[in-house]
Amino acid sequence: MKPIARLVDAVAYYMMQLSGLLIVTMMVTVLLDVTTRFVFGVTDGGVDLTFVGGIEIVKFGLLFTILFALPYCVDRSQVVVDLFTERLSERKKSFLESIYFLGYTLLATGMSVRFYEAIHASVMTGETTQDLLIPMNYIYAATVFGTAMLAIRALLVAKQRLFTAMGFNA
Repeated sequence: MKPIARLVDAVAYYMMQLSGLLIVTMMVTVLLDVTTRFVFGVTDGGVDLTFVGGIEIVKFGLLFTILFALPYCVDRSQVVVDLFTERLSERKKSFLESIYFLGYTLLATGMSVRFYEAIHASVMTGETTQDLLIPMNYIYAATVFGTAMLAIRALLVAKQRLFTAMGFNA
């Protein structure tokens, strides 16, 4: 089981790296879009360097930035209200965390199922993005990958926390 967990952790790490690249891509896209629109406005349309699809690049970039960062960060950045847990033992805290991560697993699994269904619906209808005309089934497939990785990683973290709560060495 440990090799699988290491593989999932490695994939989540590379997804996080891709997420960072997507943030940079979004920033450059916004910068270019604003600059080209400014040049267009200043020259009264004489110089038209504007491009189509900037909004979609940013919109889907944000979607994938979040989806690809979540699997790596799922066990690293959860907010815990110490008011409710400060008097609990470490084992009880680990048990509560395992329940929380199982809930995260269920949520991500439900999202994966719905986006998987959306893939087939978009193939049947030929749905594309408005500006760039990218088939939506590609976007839904990448979304399924992100949500499925989140579900798998959350399940592995829940297992590890549950084993810690039970006193086993995960």
